[in-house]
Amino acid sequence: MGVVGALVQGAFLVNAVYAESAREHGLTSQQGVLLCVLMARPRGMSELGAMLGLAKSSLTGLVDRTERNGLVRREPDPHDQRAVRVALTPEGRALIDDFYAETCRRVERLAAGLSRAERDALSGALGRIVVDNEVPVVFMEPGEGAFSEH
Repeated sequence: MGVVGALVQGAFLVNAVYAESAREHGLTSQQGVLLCVLMARPRGMSELGAMLGLAKSSLTGLVDRTERNGLVRREPDPHDQRAVRVALTPEGRALIDDFYAETCRRVERLAAGLSRAERDALSGALGRIVVDNEVPVVFMEPGEGAFSEH
C-alpha cells in the first residue's frame, strides 16, 4: 500500500472507530470532537471555528445542539465583553472523560499487532505530518493537559 492509500484508509479506520465510540456515548462525531477540543479549556467561537474548520452557522448549530443536551454552556469572555466562550458543563466533563478514555483504548487497539519499533516509527511519521501541516490539537495525547488532572 502506498502512502496516499495508507493515510486515507488509516484516517477512514480511525474515523470509524471514533464515530462508533461517539454513538455509544450518545454523541455525534462532531459533538465528540467539540467536547475533546474543550477538554483543555473553554474556547471562543472564532477559535473553535478555526480549529474545527466550520463556518460560523455550522458551528453555532453544533454548539446549540450540544448546549441543549446539557454538555456545554456559553459564558462571557472575560477579555472581550462582546464575545462568548464555550465551556464544558459538569455533565459534559463527565461524558467526555469517559468518551475520551474509551476512544483512546479503541484507537490504541488498532496498533496492537505492531512491534514497539513499528509503533514508534508510525507515531514519529504521523506526528511529523501533523506538525508539518500545522494541524490544530483537536484530540489531546493521553496523559497530557487538562485530562491528566482528572
